[in-house]
Amino acid sequence: MSHRFEIDDKIWRQFRPYNAVRTQLTVLLLPHADNNDTVGHFIASVNEHFENALQDVSYGDVVGITVQNQVNQNDKPIGISFRRKGQLSGEVIWRVFEKVSQSNARFKALDTLVVTVHSVKMPVGFGRVALKSRG
Repeated sequence: MSHRFEIDDKIWRQFRPYNAVRTQLTVLLLPHADNNDTVGHFIASVNEHFENALQDVSYGDVVGITVQNQVNQNDKPIGISFRRKGQLSGEVIWRVFEKVSQSNARFKALDTLVVTVHSVKMPVGFGRVALKSRG
């Protein structure tokens, strides 16, 4: 199956003291050959891209995403607030896109997009490691 997007660049950075990782992807959504269902193609492309971008993140980790056009950096980026990966669904992403589409911000789907995924590994239990067993 061919991808609906093309990754131009990927920058990965780890922040060890905070158990955080930032992955910045420069992505180009590929146009649909048939112009009948452009919106459906855009929705499927974005869903496929987010699945690909979040594949290295564990289910319980906290994820925040920003999307911005590469060309027009002056516009405010689209931001999806931090939430567990399990709570991040296509429905949540589309609610944020709806708000942006109703505003006056310029957002062009076929421009090169810069997608930044911030993920924070959540500790299990109290976050401490037992040094010796008790009992």
